[in-house]
Amino acid sequence: MTVNKTYIKSFCTIQNNQISLNGEIVFDTEPTVFSDFSKKAYQHLEMNYPKFFKMDNLSKLAFLGAELLLKNEDDSEIENNTALVFANKSSSLDTDVKYQDSISDPENYYPSPAVFVYTLPNICLGEISIKHRLKSENSFFIFADYNPEFMEKYSNILLEAQKADKVLCGWVEYYKEDYKAFLYLIDTQGKLEQNQELLKKLYKQ
Repeated sequence: MTVNKTYIKSFCTIQNNQISLNGEIVFDTEPTVFSDFSKKAYQHLEMNYPKFFKMDNLSKLAFLGAELLLKNEDDSEIENNTALVFANKSSSLDTDVKYQDSISDPENYYPSPAVFVYTLPNICLGEISIKHRLKSENSFFIFADYNPEFMEKYSNILLEAQKADKVLCGWVEYYKEDYKAFLYLIDTQGKLEQNQELLKKLYKQ
């Protein structure tokens, strides 16, 4: 299969206590810490997934964005053919610091395995895959900055190689309450043709 054009089917941004979907604000709160914001967003999206509250903040951020874009997709269509391609610049550093603090505490003899399990950034992909029963390709990359050129080329390669029919791409950055998620679903049909300039524009919104 040769893919001549690929399209952005839907996209969302999460930052500054606000969530937008396809350019329209769908949820916002007064300035607050991320844990409070994510709880309110969970309730607003009417999610029913108790494991959400056990996740680290990076996984919560990625999970909220993925839920927003995948909840209206046909489950039978996304399970085996939707790849995940995510990236950020801080990896899992926020959780790494918390885990290091826990094992450096002389009174803490048993570091928490619940924290340790999130000391890899790609765990957020696992959380999304479990929720949506995805059995497809997934990769998490680390870049100094958002890299639309790489994301476009990599998602197109997956489609051309028939590794996926859709690709959920995401920049999910979280470190010490500084966070931003920009996620978008790539398909071979749609109205917004995927290109680097458009990805840059949507990311900056």
